[in-house]
Amino acid sequence: MRLYEFEGKQLFKESGIPVPEGRMVTDAETAYQAAAEMAVPVVLKSQVLTGGRGKAGGIKITESADEVRKVAGELFGITIKSFPVEKLLIERKLDIAHEYYLGVTIDRANYKLILIGSSEGGVDIEETAEAQPEKIIKLVLDIDEPLYGFDALYLAKLIGIKGPALKQAQGIITNLLKVFRSYDAKLVEINPLVELTDGSLLAADARVSLDDDAIFRHPNLNDMGIEKRHEEGEMSPREQQAHEWGVPYLDMGGNIGMFPGGAGFGIMGNDFIHYYGGEPANFMDSGGGPSPERIAKMLVLLDENPNVKVIFGARFGGISRCDDFATGVIKFLKEHGLSKPLVMRMTGNMWQEGVRIFDDERKANPEMFKHIEAHGIETPIEEISKRAVELAKQAEAGEGN
Repeated sequence: MRLYEFEGKQLFKESGIPVPEGRMVTDAETAYQAAAEMAVPVVLKSQVLTGGRGKAGGIKITESADEVRKVAGELFGITIKSFPVEKLLIERKLDIAHEYYLGVTIDRANYKLILIGSSEGGVDIEETAEAQPEKIIKLVLDIDEPLYGFDALYLAKLIGIKGPALKQAQGIITNLLKVFRSYDAKLVEINPLVELTDGSLLAADARVSLDDDAIFRHPNLNDMGIEKRHEEGEMSPREQQAHEWGVPYLDMGGNIGMFPGGAGFGIMGNDFIHYYGGEPANFMDSGGGPSPERIAKMLVLLDENPNVKVIFGARFGGISRCDDFATGVIKFLKEHGLSKPLVMRMTGNMWQEGVRIFDDERKANPEMFKHIEAHGIETPIEEISKRAVELAKQAEAGEGN
């Protein structure tokens, strides 16, 4: 369960990690009033549960309260990676001398905790790890192993912190691990940890992701206004709709809509699409023995997704029946209509009957099947995957002309 930046900073402040003075607001007028009470210039930071806010224009520096009102109004009207901006964190602009990175996460393969530090803060840590791996410093701990003060001090020195700031960095690193353990976190990050021109350190950003299965252990989160939410953040509008319909669904950002028959087949289908050079737009699970109505709703989610250029369907009939699958597709076509190509394959339980249903309907309504390719067990799934990737690339090329 990912927290907003301002929520993460609440936990940091409570645990003794210094954070900038700030106010969270939900409208432009309150933003103006907050800025009037603070020393300008101030930074307006969109509060969305996803990365890349800066690149998406979600972070702005303003020089006056009047400018805050104007810019806040603009930010409240934007969407970042499908998430509308509904909250802003207003903070004083900092006089920064250097930016560092600190984080704590779990090494799931070895059942260890990892403290990570870098002299390169304020940038994507994954990019730093790939381009300059020598800049990434790791300290590995057993799950219940204490972090001694000299270890925290050593990590701070290795990432380049010097002078009077070293003692403060030691406390920040110790308290960051305290946050991680106290709240059953999966990840806590300060990126960047900034050294100001006066030599002091502040957590200029906060990323905190908690284990949602352990939220019940922390009733104080409710007292702080932090409520349980979707695993990694806010649901996109399609994820919300899917949740209401009882369809497990996750947006992924590609252009090939994944229309699977079960979670295992869905994972395999996503792997095939990646292997042949495509990008899935989503992950979705139909569930065991889905009704035709459920199948039709799954297709609505994909057809109405503007990012989807082609729909890739792979149905393995086990508990589920391919004739129900075919019936659901027909129901969708008649009640909703299809706006993009659909390539699919059926095998397993009742696949011949599913193919027959499609063939009969195609003969009766050839126009309805104009952009549909339906195959049975005779066509390998690899060929269907390649075809979906090919159609997606053709669609993208056509839009570029």
